[in-house]
Amino acid sequence: MADTETKNTIWTPANVVTLIRICGVPLFVAALLSPWPQWLPFEVENPLLQPLVATIIFAILACTDSVDGYLARSRNEVTTFGKFVDPLADKILVSAALLALVELQVIPSWIALLIIAREFIISGLRMIAAGQGVVIAASWYGKAKTVTQIIAILLFLMKDFYAANNAASLSNPLWLLAWAVMLIAVALTIISMLDYLYKCRFVLGFGKGEEPAKEPTLAQQVVERYGAAGLTVGTAESLTGGLIASALTDVPGSSAVVKGGVVSYVNSVKSSVLGVREDTLATQGAVSAETACQMAQGARQALGVDVAVAVTGIAGPTGAEPNKPVGTVFVGVATREGAAAQCHHFEGDRLSVRNQTVEAALTAVLQAAEGEVGIIASGGHKAGVRHL
Repeated sequence: MADTETKNTIWTPANVVTLIRICGVPLFVAALLSPWPQWLPFEVENPLLQPLVATIIFAILACTDSVDGYLARSRNEVTTFGKFVDPLADKILVSAALLALVELQVIPSWIALLIIAREFIISGLRMIAAGQGVVIAASWYGKAKTVTQIIAILLFLMKDFYAANNAASLSNPLWLLAWAVMLIAVALTIISMLDYLYKCRFVLGFGKGEEPAKEPTLAQQVVERYGAAGLTVGTAESLTGGLIASALTDVPGSSAVVKGGVVSYVNSVKSSVLGVREDTLATQGAVSAETACQMAQGARQALGVDVAVAVTGIAGPTGAEPNKPVGTVFVGVATREGAAAQCHHFEGDRLSVRNQTVEAALTAVLQAAEGEVGIIASGGHKAGVRHL
C-alpha cells in the first residue's frame, strides 16, 4: 500500500489532462476556421500560419491521450469519471477535426459521417452489453483505427506545407500520403465496427446456443486469484457486518480460499478478539487507519490466513465525528509484509456506503494478492494510510 495522500475527487491529474483536451477542442476549431490572422495588429503574409497553428494545437491535444492514461495508471488513480470521459474526449477531438475538414472542403462529408456513425453504433452496443453484464474484449482494430485517424487528420492539416500554391493534387506527395492513411483509417473503421458487431451478436439476439462471457465479480476474481496462488484470506468487519465474507462465500469454490471472518461491530470485540489496543481506540478512535491495520493484523493471526482485510467506518445516517463525516471508511489489509490502510470518503445512504465499502475491500484484497504472489519481501513491517 502506498503511503502518499490523495483525495477522493474527480480532479486527479489524469482527469484534469483529459478535461483540458476537451476544452482545447473549441480552440483548435477556432484556430483552423476563424479568420483570426486578420485580427492581429500586424499583417500576416504567410498563408500557412493558420493551418500551422491549428496543426500544432491538434497534435498537442492528441498527445494528451497518452499522458492522461500514463498518469492514471502510474498514480493508481483510475476513476469511473476517467473511464467515461477519456474515450469521450477522443471522439470529440476526432469528430471536430473531421467536421472542420469537411467545412474547409478538404475531405468529403461521407468520411466524417462514416467515422462518427461508427462511434454512435459502438457506444450503443457497449451500453446494451454493459446492461447485461457482458464484457466485449477490445481488439487491436479499434486502437489502430484511432491512431490512423489522428495521423490522417494531421497529414491533411499539413498537406499545404509542401506545395507553395496550396494545391491538393497528385503532384503533392503529402496530399497523396494523407489520402492513403485516411483510406486505411476508413477501412479500419469499418472492420472494427464489424468485429464489434460480431462479438455482440449474442447480445443482439443472434447466434443462440452460446453464452457470452460475463465480467467476473470482484469476489469471483479474488477467489480465482487466491485459489490459483494457493493463498487464503480472512475478514474483520465493523460497519459491513459480514457483507465482505458473504460476498466471498457466495462464490463456488471459496472454501479453498476463505477461512473465516470476524464481525467486530463494537469496540470490545475489536479489542478482545482482534487485539486492537485500548490506547489506539482511546486516542485514534474506532474509525482510524491505526484501528483498521490492527484489526487486519489481528484477523490474520486469529484466522491463520495469508491476507486479512478489515473495514471500520461510519455508514450513517448518524455517527459523524469531527473531521470524520458520514461515509468515512478505513480499509486495512494485513499480509506477511505488514499492514496498511486506505481512507475512503463514500457518498450516499447507509446501504450505498456499505456496498461501496465491500467493493473497496475486495479491490484491496486483489491488490494485496499481487504482492503476495510475487513474494515481495520488504524486510520488515510497514503501516501507512492512503486517503482516497
